[in-house]
Amino acid sequence: MKTLDINQKLSKFTDNWQPHQIAIVDNMQVLLAKLKGEFVWHSHDNEDELFQVIKGTLYMQFRDRTEVVHPGQIIVVPKGVEHNPCTKNNEEVHVLLFEKLSTAHTGTVKHELTQTTYPKI
Repeated sequence: MKTLDINQKLSKFTDNWQPHQIAIVDNMQVLLAKLKGEFVWHSHDNEDELFQVIKGTLYMQFRDRTEVVHPGQIIVVPKGVEHNPCTKNNEEVHVLLFEKLSTAHTGTVKHELTQTTYPKI
């Protein structure tokens, strides 16, 4: 058991859309990611996903609307719901993600941004 410094962990990587694992809680993983621009429309058939914004403004697009998530706020994307996180105006957004270890990065969608493993930092 050690205290984790989120800002120190964020300083260890620069790549966007490439989550890094910072902790495991039971069968859940805690990921840090830097997001910039548009991601990929996808869903997770069997897992919910929680996004907590640390810095910047996240725009979580759904097929019928867009939710705006500010620093200190969270959004939970229920399993099976198609979504596409994005940022605007070239802003880099920092997020904490909470998801099951079994969650595939882009669900069943294969894309150049899809990650199959997450570096542990």
